[in-house]
Amino acid sequence: MDNTDSTGTMIRVEPNVSVYVNDANPSGKNPILFLHGWPLSYECYEYQFDELLRMNYRCIGMDLRGFGQSDKPAKGYDYNRMADDIRQVIDTLGVTNLVLAGHSMGGAIAIRYMARHRAANVSKLALFAAAAPSFTRSAQFPYGMTKEQVDQYIQLTYNDRPQMLHNFGSLFFFRYITQPFSVWFNGLGLAAAGWATANCLISLRDETLFADLGKITVPTLILHGIHDQICPYEMGVAQHNAISNSVLIPFEHSGHGLFYDERDKFNKELLQFIS
Repeated sequence: MDNTDSTGTMIRVEPNVSVYVNDANPSGKNPILFLHGWPLSYECYEYQFDELLRMNYRCIGMDLRGFGQSDKPAKGYDYNRMADDIRQVIDTLGVTNLVLAGHSMGGAIAIRYMARHRAANVSKLALFAAAAPSFTRSAQFPYGMTKEQVDQYIQLTYNDRPQMLHNFGSLFFFRYITQPFSVWFNGLGLAAAGWATANCLISLRDETLFADLGKITVPTLILHGIHDQICPYEMGVAQHNAISNSVLIPFEHSGHGLFYDERDKFNKELLQFIS
């Protein structure tokens, strides 16, 4: 473990690859590890950290490899490798009885962690607009984006990533956001590496979590916006149907970015769950 500054730490997850972790309140209660969605960083949870830290919760934000302030290697953007990164972070911090929380792709990786690592040191799971059981449509699951739509995002990432982020951002929120907020939000995506952004899209396009969901036995909170244009609400329903010990709470005035669209309701439900 190598310190980088007073608030964050680089944690080695494999030789020559470290990820950035902000353990904002190490002595706080009820630790919660936040995993961000594609193509953001843990900073997207700013308005959750604001509230939870005031109430003395231990908030841990992790930038997935390739994103935010983490290292940006050429490879390692499949769900298994990123789930293994999470295991390294949890083991290095020595945290137990953890709430693992993930949004969108971060939710998909959290689900893979629960199945692959048998919920090691995790007592509760929280999924926010999670990209599961499949981000793309198939005969088995006719919801989500088509593979052709994802391919278009991959091509645009390689050709004009700022435009791709603008297009994606326009689908993200249901409620009005200010222009300064939009600039800040797109900046989170620009902090990622282009190759990481594209490779994670490939994982989102090709990987599925149907077999993983049934292996989850811990209490699970599923929050999902009914106007989500990226991970449709039907994904939340499918997660709830497959995870026996789960509760699904619809967000009537939210899109994909429910942690900001309805942040008061979001924070209330999350607090109730982790308390």
